[in-house]
Amino acid sequence: LGSNTSPSSARIVSQHSILVPAMGTTTASRGVAVTSLGVAVAGWSSAFVAPAPLRSTTSRPLSQAPLLSSGPAPSCGSAGAAAAAFTVATAAVAAVSRAPARAKGGRRAAVVRSATQDELKRLVGYKAVDDYVKSGTVIGLGTGSTAAFAVERVGQKLKSGELKDIIAIPTSIRTKEQAEALGIPLATLDTHSDIDVAIDGADEVDPQLNLVKGGGGALFREKIVEMCAKKFIVIVDESKMCAGLGPGFPVPVEIVPFCHEHTMREIAKLPALAGCEPILRLGNVANNKLDGDKPAITDNGNYIVDLKFTSPIKDPVAAGKQLKDTVGVVDHGLFTGITTAVIIAGADGITVRTP
Repeated sequence: LGSNTSPSSARIVSQHSILVPAMGTTTASRGVAVTSLGVAVAGWSSAFVAPAPLRSTTSRPLSQAPLLSSGPAPSCGSAGAAAAAFTVATAAVAAVSRAPARAKGGRRAAVVRSATQDELKRLVGYKAVDDYVKSGTVIGLGTGSTAAFAVERVGQKLKSGELKDIIAIPTSIRTKEQAEALGIPLATLDTHSDIDVAIDGADEVDPQLNLVKGGGGALFREKIVEMCAKKFIVIVDESKMCAGLGPGFPVPVEIVPFCHEHTMREIAKLPALAGCEPILRLGNVANNKLDGDKPAITDNGNYIVDLKFTSPIKDPVAAGKQLKDTVGVVDHGLFTGITTAVIIAGADGITVRTP
């Protein structure tokens, strides 16, 4: 995480040269930093439910700052107020990310880390929609905790009238249900296979912008939609950036249930995946935690095998090809060579990387 910085310094946090002051925390306690984040995010969110000027939110604690909404999307107020609050929220995120560690153990409080990650996800999800989604286009809606904020933002802008004539292709039943609740018009690739832009999260991103995806169990539907998009925008917080794919997050592989143990053994023999440990996902398909005793079932009725690695995959492209050529494999979570841009939220604000 970034070191303490002079309050007067500033950083460019997007390709559009939005300047956000770098907030130093040399003398501020972590409690002050968290409070400032709660106030900033609450103020940013209030910009979409009240006209300018922004309502005072100084008494609103972080725990009450609105996150993913399951109800109707709020209507948008002043665009200028929203932009100002967005800037403040970004600066506050940077401040919390650089807050001093606890004296014992050198670790930040879990509550700070968790709250910050949620707000980072919101920032990149909203920015992706604001920058890349235009009226009259067909868009792909990703799956997962980060992509859900992009879906939320599309719903908000449709309700406010900022976006019109949008058709969206969801990549999972969960995303479909969220989009329907927000009033987003939906279709499938059967009728709309020419997609202008797709927005989704990732579980890992390497320096070449290759991805591991599928932690939420929707890798096949994500890939078939995102391969059809003219632009594929990836939204992550900085914890997802890595030096090499594999060790930081198991690579999901969707396989047919028939003879699945045989397929798992064949996967383990593949030269480009040497050393991997295939583990059948049990319980909830939306995560790779052991939270049940029955095989997790995808939206397509298949199983998920999570491949654990102790060292980075040397050639993700070769690994993906060998997996795809294996009988019994439906598809895999290695997304290589299709990323248009990665929007990253972290200690230094928001940055955009392109291949």
